[in-house]
Amino acid sequence: MKTVLMTVLLAGVVGIGMVGSASAADKAMTPQQQRMTTCNQQATSQTLKGDERKTYMSNCLKNSQSAPAEKSLTPQQQKMKECNAEAGKQTLSGDARKTFMSNCLKKQVK
Repeated sequence: MKTVLMTVLLAGVVGIGMVGSASAADKAMTPQQQRMTTCNQQATSQTLKGDERKTYMSNCLKNSQSAPAEKSLTPQQQKMKECNAEAGKQTLSGDARKTFMSNCLKKQVK
């Protein structure tokens, strides 16, 4: 009888632990946790192992190997990128580059 009672109590304690774990799993994941899950699934689908997997995960988490649709820039970041590329094409430097960048960034994003 004592064994049955101890088993029931132990099952109750384990059951409470599982309920606590389930509620923790129900919480929304942070963007980093979502990214980690996505990268992990991609690495698994590509059957990467060892150092190759580590490198892939590192790059994926840094967002350098993700699909362009996944990498989202704010409109301001996009504008800076475009202006910087244009200044590079024109080989501007010093004050001329600063002036160009200032004027370019002041233009309204289309």
